[in-house]
Amino acid sequence: MPQRNYNREHTKVAKPSKRVILPIGLEEYQELSSDSVRFRRIKLKTDEKHVHFNGEKGYIATTVGDDCVLGASLALNADEAALTQAYSRFQEEARHLQSEYTPKTVNTDGWQATQNAWRALFATVVVIECFLHAFIRIRDRCKKRLKTLFPAIQQQVWDIYHAKTPTDFCQQIAAFLAWSKQSVNGTALEAIEKLCAKQDAFLLAFDFPDAYRSSNMIDRHMDPMDRWLVSAHFFHGHASSAELQIRSWAILHNFWPYCPRARVRQHFMSPAHKLNGFVYHDNWLHNLLVSSSCAGLKTAHRIH
Repeated sequence: MPQRNYNREHTKVAKPSKRVILPIGLEEYQELSSDSVRFRRIKLKTDEKHVHFNGEKGYIATTVGDDCVLGASLALNADEAALTQAYSRFQEEARHLQSEYTPKTVNTDGWQATQNAWRALFATVVVIECFLHAFIRIRDRCKKRLKTLFPAIQQQVWDIYHAKTPTDFCQQIAAFLAWSKQSVNGTALEAIEKLCAKQDAFLLAFDFPDAYRSSNMIDRHMDPMDRWLVSAHFFHGHASSAELQIRSWAILHNFWPYCPRARVRQHFMSPAHKLNGFVYHDNWLHNLLVSSSCAGLKTAHRIH
């Protein structure tokens, strides 16, 4: 099958003098042409993808940063112990690069076990709770039951999200809650009250303006993951083979080329290229093979 031509002006030559190795889904590693400071600044988002493992429920603990899937590991339960074990795979591989690595922030949904798992693995990490999940909970309880009021509810929620200062944020939440108590009731009001009760958790985002506040980016990666899982009929076999399957998907996903019509393709070949800032080869598969050939060792590749 002929390969698409890729404009060489967007391809930077690798510089072996500045390189660390970043885990992206298999025991092999991608090389990140950057210094350790850049690696520490990668913003993280996490979520669990619900799957079937031999007919039972399972969860893929997924970690995404800078448009790449950096970790994907199977958990057989959604409790704190199982998720801590699953996310520890990312911790182990990240600290293979930097022994004291700790992310500044991580964006999660409202599942307490996920948040506790990350705090157990990285004691100083700041958990930024996803604002989008709070809105989705409100939308699910209001859109059909309160068709006339829902546009006003939706507008007020997103006005709160776009507040410029913590003071403005708090004032808008207070006003929204007061209006809601007079206008709605039942499960819709409960969802709104739950969002307002998380005011202090959402305020943390103002201390870290570069942190992710919603789950949009990880959702974009979980959509193709979901399609792959459905086409593969999920997992039927050993936990070890399921682990290898999901990690192999992750590494391929990071190196697959962007759609030629995508705007990002004007500058980068793939998510891995975007993260690294360079590629070894114009062919995406060759680039994957070269990038993963270190097998965790900091061996300097030289392409002639």
